[in-house]
Amino acid sequence: MNAGFSVDTGVLLAGVLLLVGVVASGFTSRLRIPSLLLFLGLGMLVADDGLALVRFDNAALAQNIAVVALVVILFEGGLGTDPGAFRSVGAPAAALASVGVAITATVVALVAWLVMDLEPTTAFLLGSVVASTDAAAVFAALRSESLPTRTQQLLQLESGMNDPVAVLLTIGVLETWRADPGVTDWVWFLGVQLGAGVIAGLLVGRLGRWMVDRVSGTAAVSVGVVTLAIAGISYGAAAAVGGSGFLAVYLTGVVLTGSRRASRGVLYFHEGLAATMQGVLFLMLGTLVFPSQLTDHLGVAIVAAATLILLARPIAVALVLLPWRMPLRRMAVVSWAGLRGAVPVVLATIPFTAGHPDGAVIFNVAFVVVILSVALQAPTVGALARRLGVVGDERVRLRSEIIPVDAHDADLVEIRIPDDANVPSTTLRVSPPPAGARIAVIHRNDATVVAHGDTTIEAGDVMLIIAPRSSDLDEIERWGQSFVAPEAEPEPE
Repeated sequence: MNAGFSVDTGVLLAGVLLLVGVVASGFTSRLRIPSLLLFLGLGMLVADDGLALVRFDNAALAQNIAVVALVVILFEGGLGTDPGAFRSVGAPAAALASVGVAITATVVALVAWLVMDLEPTTAFLLGSVVASTDAAAVFAALRSESLPTRTQQLLQLESGMNDPVAVLLTIGVLETWRADPGVTDWVWFLGVQLGAGVIAGLLVGRLGRWMVDRVSGTAAVSVGVVTLAIAGISYGAAAAVGGSGFLAVYLTGVVLTGSRRASRGVLYFHEGLAATMQGVLFLMLGTLVFPSQLTDHLGVAIVAAATLILLARPIAVALVLLPWRMPLRRMAVVSWAGLRGAVPVVLATIPFTAGHPDGAVIFNVAFVVVILSVALQAPTVGALARRLGVVGDERVRLRSEIIPVDAHDADLVEIRIPDDANVPSTTLRVSPPPAGARIAVIHRNDATVVAHGDTTIEAGDVMLIIAPRSSDLDEIERWGQSFVAPEAEPEPE
């Protein structure tokens, strides 16, 4: 008798690989080796050309799994984006995400056509596939680097918004190969992708924010699941009307950030989920490729990667950001930090599954371009920024965790003062919490301290603050930040 299922071995192997990847990434991070590259390597190791433990050659299924993973990653990226970034760098980010992608695709395509002697449609498909920066790779790289706030926001917004244009170019060139779409078709497709994506993202985000702010009772425990459902609705609603679901889900995350109780209370949940999906995504993409076939197109891939990194991206950044008079040093960092990741590989599955004669070539070249981008650019972004003097504010910043206490119509706010913070010697009588908030207890060096007027805050303290539901949680966090460092001066243009 056998009570097992056919999927049992696969579940065991997936769990082991994820665990190995996560544990190993802790060691590789010390060597500045991106964990995403490690998961790609693990995938290739267990696939047909490696240990042959997994056979996975279903590009259509891989495309669907990748879309789900990107939805989760983009939503978490939106939750981590300051809505004020749209006011400060929204215009240049939108220009990079649209005109910049088109310029990048054109330059790569022309070199592939005229220098590498690829067929015109193959060349332009390749340029379109690798033209957009990847949210997963960019968000992962920026978490470990200290760049100026505006530069970091610019890269985040660009990577969150540029997928629709890359999709438009890829599908447009593919349709040109199949038929002959006119200018009107191109304009209509782009308009619907962007317009429906923006409208669906903002509308679902506003409705979701209203809903999350009113979640109470037992449902409050599942706010993370509620926001994940909202992300799925945002993507599906936009896609149902022909819009860009990727753009929609990113904007929904940004809008939900305005609901501080929701976004901060579940941000850790989504960060962990997004990190898991990144590992799954790159692990799966590694199993999909055949390393023995990569060598057949290695020369083309290296030339394409060099063209993209050293020519196309710098030209696009320089031309697009010229009206904003961005310093050349900062342009150089923005150009180098335009990482490629899962999105180009996912887009490369479109011509592959559509039956294009060079679909396999495009996929293999795009895969090598991604490997080179992640391996060469991601570990060196910080070093380049420091070398050029494009570094951010090194102040220690705290993060707060908010837990709703619905029975008492209040919030329990936990504020952790970092261990290495330079805390001023100020009593709570001199610097009390904002009106309506009270420090319930302070956890200090494995001891519990009941706060009073003469209590001073020390590095490493964990403050538990009770605040009415009507309190301004931003004000409470600013008060907590005052024990770490003074308010930063606005970054110059």
